[in-house]
Amino acid sequence: MKQDAFVARHQAEWDAFERWLDARAASPRRARRRRGEWDGLADEDVPSHYRRLCQQQALARRRGYSPQVTARLQALMQRGHNVLYRPAPTPWRHALRFLLADFPRLVRAQRGCLWASLALFGLPLLLMFVLIQQWPELAYGVMSPQQLAQVEDMYDPARLAARMTRESQTDMQMFGYYIWNNVSIGFRTFASGLLAGVGTIFVLIFNGLFIGTVAGHLQAIGHGGPFWRFVVGHSAPELTAIVIAGAGGLRLGLALVAPGQLRRIDALVRAGRDGGRLCVGILAMLVFAAFVEAFWSSTVAMPDPIRFGVGGGLWLLTGLWMWRGGRGAADAR
Repeated sequence: MKQDAFVARHQAEWDAFERWLDARAASPRRARRRRGEWDGLADEDVPSHYRRLCQQQALARRRGYSPQVTARLQALMQRGHNVLYRPAPTPWRHALRFLLADFPRLVRAQRGCLWASLALFGLPLLLMFVLIQQWPELAYGVMSPQQLAQVEDMYDPARLAARMTRESQTDMQMFGYYIWNNVSIGFRTFASGLLAGVGTIFVLIFNGLFIGTVAGHLQAIGHGGPFWRFVVGHSAPELTAIVIAGAGGLRLGLALVAPGQLRRIDALVRAGRDGGRLCVGILAMLVFAAFVEAFWSSTVAMPDPIRFGVGGGLWLLTGLWMWRGGRGAADAR
């Protein structure tokens, strides 16, 4: 085949590949964000176009075509090679992208179960807190006198001076305890969804009643100050993680009870796959909450404006993360 005919046959294909390289190869993140705006060569067709380009470049050199043609094909082939075979992102970048973008998108994809989980957890908490302010004796219907006495002792303002001298070794021990306690609550909340969702519903309501009882009782007896100073720092990641775990558990329950058009096993596998990814983000949130609880919340000497300012900032950041994280691409299904 003569050079002119060869170029005329493949010119449009080369131009399309070059436009794709110019528009989409430089920044994968920007390319994903603007995927809906792109009307050129489809991303999934690029590998096949690259293979044909390599064949055409070999043909052009073997047939002795002009240096202009072979040089252009060589340049396109080299650019395509650099894009298709560039090193994969390092593991920490994968983890960071998951936490900052993929995880909040996945959380938003569970929006129905998420709102249900928030209601099952938040309404009993608020209701119990309000009721105990009017009828303090209701606390004894949820917790035993011994449990309430222990909670009162923990947040007794008279004991704050002793807690100010806690050693760093004790902080590390409490960090480990908080991790175990937080993760166990999150795991129970999620895994109990396998009981047709009833287990998750029970765990969410129970934890809401329990936390509301503790907060309401301490507020009613005048120990609310130490309690709010302690929980304000770590409450945002911890409570949000519990609600997300509840959403994952409810999704498991729905897969068993109402699989829709899927087979029950297929619906359960899909819900379990999404739930497993949710658990990775939940684990990170609970470990962070345990860190804050052990090394920040327990610092009694911290001025209240700083303490509540940091707590409010964490609530704001957590809300923005869940709302805006990964908005550059379509939310996960």
